[in-house]
Amino acid sequence: MPVIDSVPKTHSPRRSVLDLAPLELDCMNTLWPMGEGTVREIRDRLAERRPRAYTTIMTIMDRLARKGVVERRKVGRAYTYRANVSADEARAQALGQVVDNFFGGSKEALIAQLNGVLPAARIEPAYPTVPRARAAAAASLGGNVSPDAIAAPAPSPHSATATSAQRPSARRLRAGSAPDSEPIDDTLL
Repeated sequence: MPVIDSVPKTHSPRRSVLDLAPLELDCMNTLWPMGEGTVREIRDRLAERRPRAYTTIMTIMDRLARKGVVERRKVGRAYTYRANVSADEARAQALGQVVDNFFGGSKEALIAQLNGVLPAARIEPAYPTVPRARAAAAASLGGNVSPDAIAAPAPSPHSATATSAQRPSARRLRAGSAPDSEPIDDTLL
């Protein structure tokens, strides 16, 4: 009669497939089509694309058992492992996390991203793109003009290189306040 190992579970098996390390996920992707298997069987199938030592796979499977992702039972001298979560459940969970965490719960936004559609609002890069723009402009002119000969665009009023004449006034009134009240300097807000 097989004995089921009682490994203390520190995590729910449905906690997060995204929390798995790459080799743990490789072991799970090997175990799912098998249904159940020993460390040797998992290592042998995994070796076709990612060769690893028997002890490495044994350690990974032990970790997965401790996380509650797999259950193991002793059969003879070896443990047999079986997934607690199906591959389809794991995929659905992972996609749900991606939709929630990266797309604000919008499946439509994920589909738009997968289709290559960019969102309407774009975030400006934190680094200047002027040198590339100048090089592209020079190239479009047939390469006869150096990128330095093309005038640089005026700096943004919020950039560090803007002169004091280009910066917005530091004396601004907060919306809804009376003109005779103390102005609030919100240039750093």
